[in-house]
Order: sequence, then structure tokens, then C-alpha cells
Amino acid sequence: MSLLILMRHGQSMWNAAKLFTGWVDVPLTNVGIDEAIQGGKDIAHLDIDEVHTSTLIRAQMTAMLALAQHNGGKTPVFQYSQPEGGVENVSENEARMIQWAQINGDQDSDNVLPIFVSWQLNERMYGDLQGLNKDDTRQKYGDEQVHIWRRSYDVPPPNGESLELTAQRTLPYLEQSIIPSLQSGKNVFVAAHGNSLRSIIMSLEGLSQEQVLSLEVPTGIPIVYEFSDNQWNRLQSF
Repeated sequence: MSLLILMRHGQSMWNAAKLFTGWVDVPLTNVGIDEAIQGGKDIAHLDIDEVHTSTLIRAQMTAMLALAQHNGGKTPVFQYSQPEGGVENVSENEARMIQWAQINGDQDSDNVLPIFVSWQLNERMYGDLQGLNKDDTRQKYGDEQVHIWRRSYDVPPPNGESLELTAQRTLPYLEQSIIPSLQSGKNVFVAAHGNSLRSIIMSLEGLSQEQVLSLEVPTGIPIVYEFSDNQWNRLQSF
């Protein structure tokens, strides 16, 4: 039996300003910091063996603030893996991080908590809506149209991603990079975003395209699944 812990990032500065954010890389507010800390306290007693987060700072801040509350005593360390084809296929700075960020000496790997960063866990890209005020957008396009863009399964905002398109990158990552760790007995913590997590929860719980319309993922609140025999059980208390 393993645990999969999902947490949406705390309130970001653009959440507070009611702006569509998507892939715009904005940090947490003080409220968001408090949410991440409280979320971390809520899971401080759960063993965590591996962490996955997106490339966006609001998710990474949430992961680090939550882990700072943890009782496990491990040091979170970001992992820079060798790309396919070797380091000659990445920039000089990326290559240097891969080569120079290696742990040497007597550091016990059991005391390291690996952090894996993936763009596949990013929020869905909101296209032409990114940076627009949500209330102004509703006035311009109508409540119904904006609701469809925000909550439907297969209708993307202009030049952006739908939830369906988001799932096409999050679910392969779940299958290839997260589930194998769970199958090996590890507990995995994922700090990501409302829509990347909606696509994952939709898959785990077998939700229909209609049911996902009303699925809300609150900021900073852990959602914990028990994984056993390739079955998912959402825990009501942990």
C-alpha cells in the first residue's frame, strides 16, 4: 500500500487579483504561504519518499513550504536528470546544473527527499485569457462562455488548452513517472495546479466529462489517495 498526496498550490498573487494565470509564473501571496504551511502541517505525519511539482514557482513554493513542516527529517533536493541524447542537447547552464548538482561525499541518500520538476504538471495554458481580469472577461464574453472555458472538458479558451489537452500531458506523466514509484511502495507528494490536478483526479476517480464540470480543487488542502493493487481509495481522514 502506498499513498499519493495531491496539493494545489496556495493562493497566488494573480488568484487574489482575479486574473487568469495559466503559465504566467507568479508567486504566492501571504495567504497562499499560510495555506501551504497549514497544508504541510496536515501531512507532516505522513511518510513522503518522493515529490513531483511543476515548473511554476507557485507550485514549487507550496511544495517547499509544506515540506518545511514535515517530520521526516529529510532534505528536499531538486533532481537534474540526464536528458535524452546527452547534455549537448540542452543549454550550457542546464548542462552545468546536471553536471555540478551531483551529491558527493558521505551524504546518505536515505536522508535526501528527491524533488522532480515537470512541465507536464503545469497549469493548463489559458491562451489569450492569460493576464485578463475574470470579471471583465465575463462582462465581455458572458458568464456562460467563461464558465465553459474554465470548467468544460474539451473546449479550450482562445489559443489555450482545454482540460482534455491538459490530461494528454498529465496522465502519461502519472503513468510513467508517478505510478511506478507507488507500485514500488513509495509515498508520493505532488504539488501542482487546479486543472492539472483536476485531470488527474478525474482519471483516479473515474469521473465523467459531466461530473468534472463541478470538480473544485481547493488551494493548499491535501487530497490523499491510498494506492493498493492498482486501485485508488480517497481517504477521508489521514
